[in-house]
Formats: sequence, C-alpha cells, structure tokens
Amino acid sequence: MGSRIKTMKRQAAELGRIRTGYSRPNPKPDGKPIPVKSKTFVLTSHSRDYVAAAAELYGGRVEQWTPQRSSIAQWRVITEAPELRAILPAGDPLSQNYEKWNGGGCERRCDGITEKISGKPCVCLARFGEGWHELKADQVCRPTSRIGVFLPDLPDLGVWRLETKSYYAADALAGGLDTVLQATGGEGLLPVRMWIEQRTAVREGKTKQFQVVMLVPALPKLRHALSGPISTAAALDPSSLDRPAIEAAPAERPDYLADARACQTEADVQQVWHRARHAGHGSDELLADLQAIAADIAKGIDPSTGEVPGDQGDDEQGPDEDGAYPVEAYDAHDEPPVADASAVAWPQAAQPGQGVRK
Repeated sequence: MGSRIKTMKRQAAELGRIRTGYSRPNPKPDGKPIPVKSKTFVLTSHSRDYVAAAAELYGGRVEQWTPQRSSIAQWRVITEAPELRAILPAGDPLSQNYEKWNGGGCERRCDGITEKISGKPCVCLARFGEGWHELKADQVCRPTSRIGVFLPDLPDLGVWRLETKSYYAADALAGGLDTVLQATGGEGLLPVRMWIEQRTAVREGKTKQFQVVMLVPALPKLRHALSGPISTAAALDPSSLDRPAIEAAPAERPDYLADARACQTEADVQQVWHRARHAGHGSDELLADLQAIAADIAKGIDPSTGEVPGDQGDDEQGPDEDGAYPVEAYDAHDEPPVADASAVAWPQAAQPGQGVRK
C-alpha cells in the first residue's frame, strides 16, 4: 500500500504559463526590454509541442523566447482568441501575495499584514502608509496573483499557471472566485471562461488605464454555478447541464386478457377489470372482452382452451331409486369471503340488459 509525505504539498505538474503581457526589444543597445500589455493571453512553455498545440487551437505564431532574468530559452505564442476556456481544479486554486523580486529571487512575500520570509510586519505599509500600492513597482511590492487551470483541449495532464501583477486584477479574480467557492465548497471541477478586459479609472484627477483578468463560470445558467459541485462529465461538457433529462421508458402494459383467462371465477375477472381501470388502461373494448371471458367461466367453459366439460364417464353416479341425483349440501355461512361488492362489480353501464356505453 502506498504512503505519502504528510508535510509535502501536492500539486499537478505545471505544463506552462498564461501571461497577460510580453516584452519587446529596446531600441537602445543598453536598454531593458520594454513591457507590452497584451489584449489576448500569451502562453509560454518549455515544450514547443504544447505551444504549437495552443497556436493551432487559439491562433498565433510559435516563437522562441527568453524570459527576463533568465538564460533558458522557452517557447511562446501570443494568441488571437478573445478568451480561453479552462477548468478550475478542486480546492482553492488562487494564490495571492505582495511580492518584490530582485536578481537573487523573491526578496519579500507578504499577505498585506505580515511579510512571510522575515516574519515581520508589512514593510511597504510601515514605510509608505495606506496608499503604498500607488507607488512605482521598483519601490514597493507588487500584488501577484497566480491561479492554476486545466486547458482541456491541449495535450497531457497538468495545469497552466495564470500570473498577473495587476492590483485591480487581483481584486476581481479573488471576488469572482470566492463567490463560486462559497457555493461549491471547492469540491469538484468547474469550467470557466477567461479573458483580458481593458479598463480605466480616475485617480487624483488622472485617468489610469489598467487590465483586469476576468474569470467567470462557463455554465449555461448562474444557478448551475451556485447550486453546488458538478460532475466531471458536466465540467468537460457544460452544455449537458441544460439538456432535458431523458424520460424513463413507460412501464410495459400488463396482458389483462391473459390474466382474466387464468381466473377461476367471474369475481376474479372483475378484479382484473378494476385493476386495469385504476392503471388508466380501461377501455370499452377491454371491458367487452373481459365480460365475454367472465360469461364463459359462468357457463363452465375453460376460457384458455374454449373447451366445454364433457361426459364424466362411468364414475358419474346416476339417480337413486326415486330418480334423484345425490348432491353435496353446504351451509350458506360456509361460503368463502369475497371482496366488497362495489369493488368487484362491473360498471353500471355494463350490467345485464343495459349494454355497454360507447
């Protein structure tokens, strides 16, 4: 039986990253690459096959690319699709921190109250006050949001990590995701739509342009997102949630005539009629057939074969010397009980002399 390291974090393999921008070369020989905000997502990976599959699905051109502060070349595609369809894994897939990086890696990582690396209170808040996030990125930590998603139409099992350093995107991502997690409890997979939305805001008399990554459930109706976890099949094909349920096949109609032919008395046949009527199968035609079978039984005719009882042979006792036939006497009180007369009687329209109502 397998075992796990209890303190080790369990996560799916990262196949690539989803970015909201890219950099272009600086015309100045000694200048740093110039960051560019993209209107569509940029997919990057160490695997050319993954990026090529993404380019075929979302459009764009595969190109080799080396990230800043790295010497290892990767592959990227600036997609042409206005949105991506993805699937959120179970649990809370969103990780957010204020971070500051330098050439040696992550210098600070803070939740807004405590800096996690040093364990000290938030450095930016203490140094610059409540409006510290309005300062330039090289002075303070930047809000960094990461969320891992499955791209179901790309190869292999693993997540693509969406990363954005936008203050406004961090707020929008957390708000939308928390609403869904509150309904699902983080159980099961959830299909989502993602796109980059360009917005503007006025701060201190100045108009500021910024990007927001929109992430919303990709379900036919809002009620599907808020009614709890959905199945894996529904996550892969959300349209199935809006399809009408397949109705169960109707129950097979009993063979009432066969049941009646197996009866021994007229009262038993009448019970077959009442059972058919209560099941919604009563009809004038069935009533006439059952009455005919009951009449045969009353005449001593076997309704299954149509045979009439014949000669009893030598064993039949003849009349005595006075010409009387022996009979078996019984008391009226010894008669076997029958069902309530109203339950076994034929419909009034079917009583003798009244005919069957058509």
